[in-house]
Amino acid sequence: MTTTETPDTLRRILDYSSRADPYPLYAELRETPVARQEDGTYVVSTYREITDLLHNPHLSSDVRNLSHPMEVTEGQTTPAFINLDPPEHDRLRRMAMRHFGPPHTPGLVTGVEGDLTATVSALIDGFAGKEQIDIVDDFAYPFPVTVICHLLGVPREDEPRFHVWVDAIVNSIDYNPKTDPKEKLESGVQARKDLQQYLGGLLEQRHGRPGEDLLTRMANDDGPDGRMTDDEIVATAHLLLIAGHETTVNLITNGMLTLLRHPQVLHRLRDEPDLVVPLVEELLRYEPPVHLIPWRAAYSDITVADTVIPKGSRIILMLASGSRDPKRFHDPDRFDPDRRDIQHLGFGSGIHLCFGGPLARRETQIALTELVRRLDRPRLVADPPPYRRSPVLRGPIHLHIEQGDGGGDNRGH
Repeated sequence: MTTTETPDTLRRILDYSSRADPYPLYAELRETPVARQEDGTYVVSTYREITDLLHNPHLSSDVRNLSHPMEVTEGQTTPAFINLDPPEHDRLRRMAMRHFGPPHTPGLVTGVEGDLTATVSALIDGFAGKEQIDIVDDFAYPFPVTVICHLLGVPREDEPRFHVWVDAIVNSIDYNPKTDPKEKLESGVQARKDLQQYLGGLLEQRHGRPGEDLLTRMANDDGPDGRMTDDEIVATAHLLLIAGHETTVNLITNGMLTLLRHPQVLHRLRDEPDLVVPLVEELLRYEPPVHLIPWRAAYSDITVADTVIPKGSRIILMLASGSRDPKRFHDPDRFDPDRRDIQHLGFGSGIHLCFGGPLARRETQIALTELVRRLDRPRLVADPPPYRRSPVLRGPIHLHIEQGDGGGDNRGH
């Protein structure tokens, strides 16, 4: 297979004007599964090739293996394990997983289900009397940030500070020095520093003290791999707050938008609440919260689809494009909660598979079930809604809806 340059297609995908519907452009990309760009970057857009790379030990997540290091990593002194390679990645991920899920903490998700449901119910109660509801500001943002702050042991009253930091960091993820103002990067760098300093201060209070929150557990645990350093704990907490929170906001918001666009599925979910489990999996394929991995590096020359990617090259993996690849999924542009074999790329794949996936799934399942059950004939105010700037973490920045009774008591029918 020959590699051709398709800079215009990628440029259009990254342009904000395409944010509401990038999928036709992904179809263009898939015509050339591995496409070299003018700057030497390789864009991979088909399911099989993306999956093969995510499982390829010659693909690096460490920015230091790029021939031309990227500025976006400034401001983070210790990288999170998502930006490291084995064996260091594996060690740190194991240490984090001891406190975040099975086998060492198998009840983490099930243990907070009551709190998840209570938080969702309280937020929906707050819709009463409102003519319009913003699913993002009134629900999808405060829900997961409440959960992750609780799990980490962050005081709830500090949440407004997190909103400012998170927005600045997310906006800087796709920083392009050719088109974006330097302030976009500088704001993200400063937000990383402020967030790390804040988390470091919380961590200092946890050493030698008992507690069930994740910061306390990581600060005082001596497992088979030893104990994390304070810098490693802060980097892990930073990852949980940013990656875990922002993806869940987008997943819930994209889910509600998709249901409102497919009213027959919305009504069915109201009558069949168990449908929510396969529905969320299909949602992760059809409208995922993460659309692309903006960079990976080639440890050595890698051959993908008969194309040789040289050592040190930057590789962009178009996850959302792969999950709509017609060679892998039948009728991929149709939302079908009854779809079988949904091996989507919504949480990535391989050694960097999102380790917060089980929590994000359960948060979204509870959120969508309760929204559908309690909202009275909800309808979109604007379609498409306004979107966030980022093409990486893609989702509406606002999702305004109205109810049939103008707010009412939200009990639904």
